[in-house]
Amino acid sequence: MTNDSRADIAPDISQLSGRTILMSGGSRGIGLAIAEAAAKAGANVVLLSKTDTPHPTLEGTIHSAVEKINAAGGQGLAVVGDVREDADVQRAVDAAVEKFGGIDIVINNASAINLAKTDDLDMKRYDLMQDINVRGTFLLSKTALPYLRQSKHPHILTLSPPLNLDPHWAGLHLGYTMAKYGMSLTTLGLAEELKGDGVGVNSLWPATLIDTAAIRSLPGGMKMIQAARTTDIVADAAMCILASNPAKVSGNFFTDTQVLELSGVTDLEKYSVNPQAQLIEDIFL
Repeated sequence: MTNDSRADIAPDISQLSGRTILMSGGSRGIGLAIAEAAAKAGANVVLLSKTDTPHPTLEGTIHSAVEKINAAGGQGLAVVGDVREDADVQRAVDAAVEKFGGIDIVINNASAINLAKTDDLDMKRYDLMQDINVRGTFLLSKTALPYLRQSKHPHILTLSPPLNLDPHWAGLHLGYTMAKYGMSLTTLGLAEELKGDGVGVNSLWPATLIDTAAIRSLPGGMKMIQAARTTDIVADAAMCILASNPAKVSGNFFTDTQVLELSGVTDLEKYSVNPQAQLIEDIFL
């Protein structure tokens, strides 16, 4: 975390009722969990995602995600498109405004990952991470800004880690670290730039490994998730941030456990896949 606004976490979930969220990605995993949690609070959720058709190994499309959002009590809207494309992002913003009358919250969820060392990282994959993670986060936030400034409850939440200039993380997987830290720099800069507009700009990162389909599909993934927490912990933490006063909560690099503890949640064991297992700390921490 970067400032004392962490002390102002005071979630009033009713604040999310009727709010309109624009999220990149969200067809599955942590993004979908956040979207469903917001829907339960009565929010409208607009998803911008490429997953129009089923993935060969990963469950979920943008359309099945919207069905789950609607079933949870919110109103969902699917915009099939690519966060790397200016026209697609503008189309998503326009669709959100046309359907729901504005945008209150932007969630930068879409992210590409490749943990290869520098010698082994193909430049196409490097470009993909930079374009989705850094450019996509900047572009989605930028394009929605006119509507966020009009909102009475404006937030930007980016799923990215705390900035840490210890050489360890840069040396471990430089390409990916640069891409994720680019997302976090967007949080740092926008929080400062927008503080006079009352827009809350924060990052959120899991303190431990999270059980997702992507992890499960990895070699040894089913064993790894025994030492993970469920996506619900990130979703619940996101709700606490987004339901707080944006003018008082901005410029932070939160972990999910920090947010929940600040919100008075003491039982974190309920989020463990296997309460008897030793949890694995997530990267960048």
